[in-house]
Amino acid sequence: MSGLFITFEGGEGAGKSTQTRLLHAALTKAGHKVLLTREPGGSPGAEALRELILFNEAPLSLRAQALAHMAARADHLDSVILPALARGEIVICDRFHDSTLVYQGYGLAKGDEATLRFIGALRSLLACEPDLTLLLEVPPEVGAARIAARGGKPDRYEQEQADFHARIAEGFDRIALQAPERVKRIDASHSPEHVATTIEALVAPYLGS
Repeated sequence: MSGLFITFEGGEGAGKSTQTRLLHAALTKAGHKVLLTREPGGSPGAEALRELILFNEAPLSLRAQALAHMAARADHLDSVILPALARGEIVICDRFHDSTLVYQGYGLAKGDEATLRFIGALRSLLACEPDLTLLLEVPPEVGAARIAARGGKPDRYEQEQADFHARIAEGFDRIALQAPERVKRIDASHSPEHVATTIEALVAPYLGS
């Protein structure tokens, strides 16, 4: 891969969608070729799976949920991300591997070791990791208020209770501690403009001359 792969992570209401758009605009204005995408989704096949993953009323086992996320990711990688990186582009993705580990492994499975190993094995098979991960962090009450203000139909994870979202925060915290070179933590409770400035400063060293 000759391009740059940047992922955004964080709990519900952290502002990932806003910040991915702002970074895409800033890098494009600076003359870079940039692809903005999201997960689950990002390709026609993966978008179809997104509906199943987030809004289907039928229950799915934990392993089935992880497999559905990874199937969507495989199509997304093969169809969109890897070709863009091969062209030397910057790819910005709203969620990636870390979200699957956190939401399925820590959130739903409550840190069950067998589930974490299962997700880790699937992650290894796909053999693609971000160059930089920007972890947006907000207090739970801020995230909840943002979700409420956003409106619309809540997805499978937005409907979970407070203890689930606490486990999500703990899961992201563990990942950040385990991979400090890749994962950069950002206080996203400030204004979007302030957060965007912080992000641009973190991304700048990865852009080369």
